[in-house]
Amino acid sequence: MVSKLVQGSELVDFGHHLILGISGPTLSEDDKRVLELVRPVGVLLLARNFRHGHPYGSWLESLKLLIAEIKKYAGRAVMFISLDHEGGGVVRTPNPITRFPYAAVLRERAEEVAHATGIELLSLGVNVSWAPVADVHSNPHNPIIGVRAFSSDPEEAAEYAGAYARGLARAGVIGCAKHFPGHGDTSTDSHLELPVLPISRETLLQRELVPFQLLCREKIPMVMTAHVLFPAIDPVEPATFSRTLIAELLRGELQYEGVIVSDDLEMKAISRRIEEEDGIAEPFNAGCDMAIVARYLQPKIDHVLAMAQTFSRTLRENSIFAQNIAISRRRIDTLLKETTMPTVVPLSREILEQHARLAIEVAL
Repeated sequence: MVSKLVQGSELVDFGHHLILGISGPTLSEDDKRVLELVRPVGVLLLARNFRHGHPYGSWLESLKLLIAEIKKYAGRAVMFISLDHEGGGVVRTPNPITRFPYAAVLRERAEEVAHATGIELLSLGVNVSWAPVADVHSNPHNPIIGVRAFSSDPEEAAEYAGAYARGLARAGVIGCAKHFPGHGDTSTDSHLELPVLPISRETLLQRELVPFQLLCREKIPMVMTAHVLFPAIDPVEPATFSRTLIAELLRGELQYEGVIVSDDLEMKAISRRIEEEDGIAEPFNAGCDMAIVARYLQPKIDHVLAMAQTFSRTLRENSIFAQNIAISRRRIDTLLKETTMPTVVPLSREILEQHARLAIEVAL
């Protein structure tokens, strides 16, 4: 039984702050229904959305149709079509899209690689890359960051992450610095559990935050939060739910004015919190502008609709929440106005061969 609220237009309030996952290479009936009811401002493409093992022209045409259907059912001419595409092990696309090496080996070629990556992303209809990783590789036993970071040295990590962000921007792709305020010194994986990082505020400022400070100064369009607990700074809330870290540190001290997006709320570090009655309001109360709900969704339609109901109810009943969301919406709208929907087109053999040579050069 669909509630009266689900049938109404209020669910779109949440959709304007939602990056949603899609279940496969074509839209399921549940996908269509969620897109129509919630109208998410963006989607996150994962490996499941590409037809792996098919010829280039075939899987690209399938992707083109998928994006067209997403826009149609969401009722949006312009959306954030996003992809995790860092290089190394974080690549979701089939061949012949270039497998550039992981961040740690890019160094002085970071901007060049990012520009080439941006060209390929645009050819896929993707206008948002969840990169660069701005974490410092400060723990050699970190199971999730490691060589995804540009360096173990904060200044080098900042330099190369900044260069990568500039390369994406030069190609016309929106970049996102992640994972604020730093995931590099953790010893557990936030996809599976909540990491706790007992470092001092001084260490955070002098090490983890150095790349984020530079990227904030250079006005990177998005910053993604980390599902990590920093007990010396906020003993209760992980970064995604922490006003101390998001509103006070990132917005206040670092004076960041762009769009703040949570990492995927389906990750097990915090997913139980989101399932609580008012859980979906928490990242927005902390200062996030958008939330990702994508990885394990496939999609659980009732779960998303329940989030939308809670969001809309909080918007009606909490005037401070409503004021903050209005400010968030303006940030999102400003970025949307600067965003274009790229055309899905095959790249020429010459471009792909050029990028393949670049990948080999960088890896040597």
